[in-house]
Amino acid sequence: MIKKMAFIAFGLALTMLTGQKVDFDTYFENGSLRIDFLLHGSYQKQSISIARMKREPLFGGGTSNQLLYPDYGNYRFQVRDKKSGELIFSKGFSPIFQEWQAMEEAKRINKTFENTMLIPFPKGEIIVDIQYRDIYGNFQGTFQREIDPKHYSVTQEKITPYPVTKIYDNGSPKQKLDLAIIAEGYTEAEMPKFISDAKRLVDYMFTIPPFNKYKAQFNVYAVQSPSLESGTDIPGEGVYKNTILNSNFYTFGEARYLTSMDNFKLADIAANVPYDQLYVLVNTPRYGGGGFYNVINLVSVDNELSDKVFVHEFGHGLVGLADEYYNASIGGSEYYNLNIEPWEKNITTLIDFDKKWKKKVKKGTPIPTPRTKKYTKTIGAFEGGGYVATGVYSPMQDCRMKSNEPEGFCPVCSDAINEIIEFYTK
Repeated sequence: MIKKMAFIAFGLALTMLTGQKVDFDTYFENGSLRIDFLLHGSYQKQSISIARMKREPLFGGGTSNQLLYPDYGNYRFQVRDKKSGELIFSKGFSPIFQEWQAMEEAKRINKTFENTMLIPFPKGEIIVDIQYRDIYGNFQGTFQREIDPKHYSVTQEKITPYPVTKIYDNGSPKQKLDLAIIAEGYTEAEMPKFISDAKRLVDYMFTIPPFNKYKAQFNVYAVQSPSLESGTDIPGEGVYKNTILNSNFYTFGEARYLTSMDNFKLADIAANVPYDQLYVLVNTPRYGGGGFYNVINLVSVDNELSDKVFVHEFGHGLVGLADEYYNASIGGSEYYNLNIEPWEKNITTLIDFDKKWKKKVKKGTPIPTPRTKKYTKTIGAFEGGGYVATGVYSPMQDCRMKSNEPEGFCPVCSDAINEIIEFYTK
């Protein structure tokens, strides 16, 4: 699959914010507050600033059960009601900035990355906190600001319209998982191809367990955002295209790693539909993709493995699943604090295995579990995962989060997918 360099900060596997429920109608109204912010810094430092705030007409959720997200991700965006102090919204995410911090370049220069968070539009004044997860698994405060949603600094300009095709329309966005698929590197004349590509990839996903049982729980929108040129940038080979989201291969030096840094533009386009997740289809036959939890998913559309990569990357972006492939030259201590559990549900350091999938392991299965033929179909703890060969363990010898060979996901990943989809559709 697509190799992504690992993160610096990892944390404890935290469960959903149970025992807490926020009444939507008390604190929110129709529409959304879009907060565009910048993450800036280098290897060991960071700062956050708000670039702009906008009121937009649509929001992908809207029930009381969908305000406090599972506590996953390397960052966390929290909103409190200023008057009562009550936590009324919380959502984790894993930004591209934090991954860049692990690069050698981050030790030499500073960089700035665009980020966007959409929350239901608040009725009253709020306090926004943006926090990051440190090496010990604890969230640390980085940014705090009071926001008056009625202040003139919250703009209400009209959105830029783009044609939308509903691929699946299964009901109110409040009770469905709303997936917005965005065109990248398609010219105006290629929009029929875009719609066909979007339908093909989504239809394939709904054949793969456990997504196959949730087809009726999705709304899927294809947003036709044309580019001046067809394709995408391949900087390592001197290929550059004028596309609407400026996507590119060779992210962080990895030839197959496909991303876009234009998050503000992406949000402008996506504002045409209610959405919970964003998926960018890149019009190229080159193998590649990328996925960032609650931020963005991307895939190239015309490779023979595009359908499989589409599903794999959605495991990252929708669920926060870790990659389960590994490199024999990489030790776990370089990427993970091996003294705590990673927050991702499909890898473990065995420090607190009880909180992971230990209950799924059959009696008599050795832990760690050897990668031998005897345990090919067995749930255990197989060393290797999260890009690293030692100190980090995955549930099975193979899974869609490891390779393109399995039909679907392992039982551990499937449970995580089930949990997230049910969260969005309560």
